[in-house]
Amino acid sequence: MKKLLAVLATVAAFQVHAADKLTVAATAVPHAEILEFVKPVLAKEGVDLEVKVFTDYVQPNVQVAEKRLDANFFQHKPYLDEFNKGKGTNLVSVVGVHVEPFGAYSTRIKKLADLKSGAVVAIPNDPTNGGRALLLLDKAKVIKLKNPNNILATPKDIASNPKNLKFKELEAATLPRVLDQVDLALINTNYALAAKLNPTKDALAIEGKQSPYVNILVARPDNAKSPAMKKLAAALTSPAVKKFLQEKYQGAIVPAF
Repeated sequence: MKKLLAVLATVAAFQVHAADKLTVAATAVPHAEILEFVKPVLAKEGVDLEVKVFTDYVQPNVQVAEKRLDANFFQHKPYLDEFNKGKGTNLVSVVGVHVEPFGAYSTRIKKLADLKSGAVVAIPNDPTNGGRALLLLDKAKVIKLKNPNNILATPKDIASNPKNLKFKELEAATLPRVLDQVDLALINTNYALAAKLNPTKDALAIEGKQSPYVNILVARPDNAKSPAMKKLAAALTSPAVKKFLQEKYQGAIVPAF
């Protein structure tokens, strides 16, 4: 009987452990770093957090939708909305964590006014981040959009392009690698940081801290409110994480809570 009870106890313990395991997709910087920071806290609360690093913006959503992963942490709500619409998924936001002010970078010029006629500008090729890049250039008065509030703007929506800039639309992750091949590149902060760029020092133009592009923890409707997911959401919006973001990223990553 004692052996049977011991076996049952072991099985029960395993089931609890398995039920509290979360596998979360993230881009390396800063998302995976933030998740690794909260990992010890979650372990004390009975949640085994496994972080899987991705370099693209598609597979993390696909694999969560297909239930190969529990959640992801890499994107903002406009991107999620567009992904759900385009792919027929119904992923949901669990909690907003931080803002990564989007920036414009160059190895060829020191200020945007130095852009020459016909200069080549690289922007992300996904709708929301491409639009975000153009909105930043509009705000910096480099171009003028037909609608400066259109978050899905494309180069076709440019009303005025005084310097006849040539736009190259590339996958967001590749932009830091082509920085020395173009005159200007609009880069997501996670990829800028991974490439050792300092947004607060190196960007020629950068979004303000009131950016609507808050990075969010994303899950499915069936697990978004699970006990383990709630613990993860609470950990990501804790005072400890706010301090971590402020001290580690020095303004390049801004808490949104």
